[in-house]
Amino acid sequence: MLKGLGGLGDMAKMMKAAQDMQAKMAELQDDLARVVVIGESGAGLVRARCTAKGEITGLEIDASILVPSEKEVLEDLILAAVKDAQARAAQRSATEMQKMAEGLGLPPGVKLPF
Repeated sequence: MLKGLGGLGDMAKMMKAAQDMQAKMAELQDDLARVVVIGESGAGLVRARCTAKGEITGLEIDASILVPSEKEVLEDLILAAVKDAQARAAQRSATEMQKMAEGLGLPPGVKLPF
């Protein structure tokens, strides 16, 4: 169809591939916003929920640790649970991005988005 235009046919293929990749990235971002991961600390006494995009959506605190004299311990446990949830979210996001890259035929280790 575009034989008379030299390399423009290849350029059209590349543009189409880029558009497809952009659409898949948008779909993956939407999916990551729906995936929930849970981080915890204190052997599960404090749990933080967040999306795979890293947005904190909830916090659960076991009532047994709600002692006024242990306020600093509770604060540390909350912070640890949030950090754990965010680390799990980042790992899940990286795993899903890598799956998408492999599905697109990109070489291993390519970081998405570019």
